[in-house]
Amino acid sequence: MNARTLSDIVALELATANLPAADARPAHAGRLTQWASELPGFGVRSYASGRRIYVVQARMDARTRTVTIGDARVISRVQALDVARRVLVRAQIGENPADTLMSTRRVPRFDAFLSEFWDKVSPRWKPSTLDRNIYYRRHLERGFARRFLDKIEPADVSHWFAGLSARSGPAAANRSLQLLGEVFNKADAWGVIPANSNPCTQIRRNPTRKHECMLSDAEFSRFGSALADLRVSAPMEADAIRLIALTGCRKGEICGLDWSEVRGRRLLLHDAKTGPRTVWLGKAAAELLERMPRHANLSSVFWIADKPLTVARLDGAFRRARLAAGLAHVRMHDLRHSFASHAAAMSETLPMISKLLGHSSVKMTARYAHLSDDAAIEDNERIGRLISKLMELPGERTTRDFRRYVRE
Repeated sequence: MNARTLSDIVALELATANLPAADARPAHAGRLTQWASELPGFGVRSYASGRRIYVVQARMDARTRTVTIGDARVISRVQALDVARRVLVRAQIGENPADTLMSTRRVPRFDAFLSEFWDKVSPRWKPSTLDRNIYYRRHLERGFARRFLDKIEPADVSHWFAGLSARSGPAAANRSLQLLGEVFNKADAWGVIPANSNPCTQIRRNPTRKHECMLSDAEFSRFGSALADLRVSAPMEADAIRLIALTGCRKGEICGLDWSEVRGRRLLLHDAKTGPRTVWLGKAAAELLERMPRHANLSSVFWIADKPLTVARLDGAFRRARLAAGLAHVRMHDLRHSFASHAAAMSETLPMISKLLGHSSVKMTARYAHLSDDAAIEDNERIGRLISKLMELPGERTTRDFRRYVRE
């Protein structure tokens, strides 16, 4: 054991060392090694060809061993110095520097592992998930691309997360943090980093504001009028939005709806958010689909200019409709909330509402799995008729005004 004390080793680990200016001299005859005075045993070796490599030298088993760290064109001086410090510390406690260096090199840089993670994991994602994660991946790359996985600490993640929250907003930061956590979870599962060393687990996400809005009867009436006007210039988008209101489906489920999934009075959604599910159609929803024109070369129910209707285009159309109706605060997902709220107002049970909306919950699934399809189609029929009537008739109406209509 070297006589250097533990405090000296800690000081070396924390030191910021710079190689002398001589290590940057031009190529020369033969081979020259310049040793850094700040960290004995660490140096840069220059060759006549101009090639430069970082090396570390340590005494082991009664002889001096010199190990190459890496090419100066590939690894930075700071990174090489960090590796050298760890090698020298382990050499002093009896570990072989060559073995230590191999172990150190086994941990990849973040950008390299992120690419491996993407190649292996992303093929299993839904298209919408892939599109979303591609957007958030750039935040990860900008923050950690050239860092080694095992050198990213919770403090680093916390600093990155705070900056991202300020620049891109709390929601984007939360989703980026979730993706980063998944990357480190895989690194842990694949044995790339030490077990239970995910630096994201200690980071608290930004609080999010719950935004749930139920359209009133008068608002549904105004929105229905706006949809009727929208249908003149954008019939596909208007009908897609109306179908969302009548069924409580998600916008991605409707944009991706295929004619093969339309089976009479039901939709058999193969790629819904929570997995395959059945959506029962009321009379208004079924009639809407019956009058939809079919494309000669596309199987998509909703299409624009020989291409399936995109969520982005649907969002734009919805924005025009809600602004025209004076409902600037309403999101498209609020149509789904309104569907559920009207169901609750009509005394439907929570399990039945969960089935109508296709929610995913172990507890809820256990409670509503026994419900019959006949009951589901009957309830969807009644709710769809109510919402359809609200959107068709102008004026200040109340749910009570439509009780007789719904019960017919």
